[in-house]
Amino acid sequence: MIKLAVILALVALAAVMAYVRLTPSDPAVWHLDPRAISKPQGSNHWLIRPVGGDARAPNFALPAPDLAQAVDALMLSMPRTERLAGSVSAGHMTYVTRSKWMGFPDYTSIRVYSTEAGAGLAAFARARFGRSDLGVNRARLEALMQALSALPGGDG
Repeated sequence: MIKLAVILALVALAAVMAYVRLTPSDPAVWHLDPRAISKPQGSNHWLIRPVGGDARAPNFALPAPDLAQAVDALMLSMPRTERLAGSVSAGHMTYVTRSKWMGFPDYTSIRVYSTEAGAGLAAFARARFGRSDLGVNRARLEALMQALSALPGGDG
């Protein structure tokens, strides 16, 4: 009886893992403009935008297309990350990053826009599953912001 329970538990775990890894990511659902969304409740996201977010991005003293190219290169250099939707030329990209062991997807939507002094960005990183992301979305966006600040025209 215990052996059967263990086997059923392993089959259930495998089914959950397969669901998490294989469920398609619909760009129509996940490719959002971080400036236009309502700030969600809970702790499985991080939102950077000029007003009403968890943090605010600095202004970058470089053209918006250059900032979008830098953002794209930095995001794609992160482990287990790929672009889901959008383009550098549009200045609006959404990426999916999967956790190392279980493959849980997190989505990061970034909008780069022109400002009077150069370019700005808004970013929204969120988990698809669960109530807590253990701070990984915040850490991902903070790492992105730190890397961007080191660029010529960044704030650092």
